[in-house]
Amino acid sequence: MEDLIIGKTKYTVAVTFSAASGQLEMEGSSYPENAFEFFGPVFQWIRTYIEQTKQRIELTLKFDYLNTSSLKCIIDLFKILESHVENQGEVIVKWYYEPDDEDMLESGKEIAEDVRVPIRFCAIEDVVDR
Repeated sequence: MEDLIIGKTKYTVAVTFSAASGQLEMEGSSYPENAFEFFGPVFQWIRTYIEQTKQRIELTLKFDYLNTSSLKCIIDLFKILESHVENQGEVIVKWYYEPDDEDMLESGKEIAEDVRVPIRFCAIEDVVDR
């Protein structure tokens, strides 16, 4: 199975999914004109991946902003991942957020209440080299 790589744009997140490692990452802001059109290939890739493997999936989410339809798509993504968990697959999710971005943290916590996929919330701290 080939990797899925979608470059970041002004309106959509970067998507990097590695079939070999099971590592999936989404990063950036998402407010496309049609979120379902953007996320459709992502959903299909994950469904196919889950059908072909029992390998652990590590999902890293680093969102700056999600509009309502994008947030709905992320919920749909978690519903797909639930099927992997229900079939004895392992899913690890890390939801990164800026410490002062309570909205993004709250969005993640609301999703966590509705899905059977554990989510670890990680504040992004500024790193200073000295």
